[in-house]
Amino acid sequence: MNTPSNTQYTWEGRFDEPVDVLVKRYTASVDFDRRLWRQDIRGSLAHARMLARQGIISRQDLADIERGMTEIAAEIEADRFQWSLDQEDVHFNIEKRLTALVGDAGKRLHTGRSRNDQVATDIRLYLRDAIDDIRALLAGLREALVSLAEREAGTPMPGFTHLQVAQPVTFGHHMLAYFEMFARDAERFADCRKRVNRLPLGAAALAGTTYPIDRDWVAAELGFEAVCVNSLDAVSDRDFAIEFCAAAALCMMHVSRLAEELVLWMSPRVGFVRIADRFCTGSSIMPQKRNPDVPELARGKTGRVNGHLVALLTLMKAQPLAYNKDNQEDKEPLFDTVDTVTDTLRIFADMMADGIAVNAPALAAALTQGFATATDLADYLVRKGLPFRDAHAVVGAAVKAAERKGVDLSGLTLAELRAFSPLVDEDVFSVLTVEGALAARNHVGGVAPEQVRASIARARERLAAGL
Repeated sequence: MNTPSNTQYTWEGRFDEPVDVLVKRYTASVDFDRRLWRQDIRGSLAHARMLARQGIISRQDLADIERGMTEIAAEIEADRFQWSLDQEDVHFNIEKRLTALVGDAGKRLHTGRSRNDQVATDIRLYLRDAIDDIRALLAGLREALVSLAEREAGTPMPGFTHLQVAQPVTFGHHMLAYFEMFARDAERFADCRKRVNRLPLGAAALAGTTYPIDRDWVAAELGFEAVCVNSLDAVSDRDFAIEFCAAAALCMMHVSRLAEELVLWMSPRVGFVRIADRFCTGSSIMPQKRNPDVPELARGKTGRVNGHLVALLTLMKAQPLAYNKDNQEDKEPLFDTVDTVTDTLRIFADMMADGIAVNAPALAAALTQGFATATDLADYLVRKGLPFRDAHAVVGAAVKAAERKGVDLSGLTLAELRAFSPLVDEDVFSVLTVEGALAARNHVGGVAPEQVRASIARARERLAAGL
């Protein structure tokens, strides 16, 4: 049987019996929300300074609060702070310690605010910091992709659709496709940050406060761009967290696509790339194995982040206004999403920077296996005057003939090619080379090596501009 707790909670005066031990453990969040301590102290100091400016607390109270918070921060940094389950969460833990250090001034800190707007402010501060870190990591990954693309700007490889050889591209062009994906992710996080960066503090429990507070001053002090203009919405809104998780899920989906290709490309049956040993592991039983564990885990962790997005959507879908205890469940999915995305981007930036060795001969060999220049032959016939649909049919017949002969299209003789269309002439072989196919696509966004290098230059300009 559970025994009652003897702890005196701040709010316990209303109750006739203490909280059950199991209930205390079930409702406490300090084990995971303690990571908000920096944001909690930052927000509390801004609130205290505003209270003093408005004459709601004395200057001496403010000085005592600032001194106490400095000591608490030092204790936490040195791992000397005594976190207590009895104090429920990070906010009560810090407030209780502050009161122990500075007396009544610590009790006055909570004037004009509630835990509802306090926690909403802390989460927004935390998420704003996390977004800034993630955007920096995305910039690092994009820089690594650009550098790899530059090294392999002219390295031919097959472009695939349906995992079938389609047309020639270059490895550099392929890497720049991921650069664009992660650039959109950076844009999404930046846009999300605008809605994160609104101050809920001052909404108090749900209806605002009777004290003459200055919310705009606190917003400026904490670097918020605006205040939340409806007190009910301010304390109960978690759209910003859901939006962040949606951006994170898209980002991880892009990581997973890249990871899937790396896993395929590293297979000895493909052999397009070699991933450095520090990103691989071996087998407990098969000594020859080099397993691409980092890309494989990234694929798996993508599902984890997707799950957190669904969890938060489900958490919020039936909540009436205003704050409900359900919202305590927002933090663990959010924190794990931040950790997962941060760790994944950091390790992928390292891996793509100097952990990928490209096997150019394997890429070239793959280009001989799927009639990659078939579209170029069709385009050649169109330029000679044949309608594209007719050219498509002619080349299809030529591909069948080459397949039966066991050669690429360029392996057919001029006479054999002319049998499919009298428009074919000796100049046809210049368009059936991989080099010719690449060079022919010389436009913005095309695969011609000079266009790839131009794209790389533009990508570097965007990175330098923080875009």
